[in-house]
Amino acid sequence: MTAKASGEVQEDNDTTRVTLWRFAPEAETGVHRHELDYVVVPLTSGALKIVDTQGKESLSELTAGVSYFRRAGVEHNVINASGGDFAFIEVEFK
Repeated sequence: MTAKASGEVQEDNDTTRVTLWRFAPEAETGVHRHELDYVVVPLTSGALKIVDTQGKESLSELTAGVSYFRRAGVEHNVINASGGDFAFIEVEFK
């Protein structure tokens, strides 16, 4: 069985939801759809494997503290491919 990433909601109000995501090596989120625009703030550096709903895989090299923005509608599974623990903050805009 594949390890699941763990998400801890740290703030959830009328405008914003902030979640801390932690991944053990090879842990994954499972396929999910982002219903809201969001920003990811990596807390560690490393690689995440992204698998879309058609099975296409890509590797994203993330750097601690270097954020990125995505629009709502993204569907994917995120897998820790860094070889060590990985964590990021996800900020969703309601």
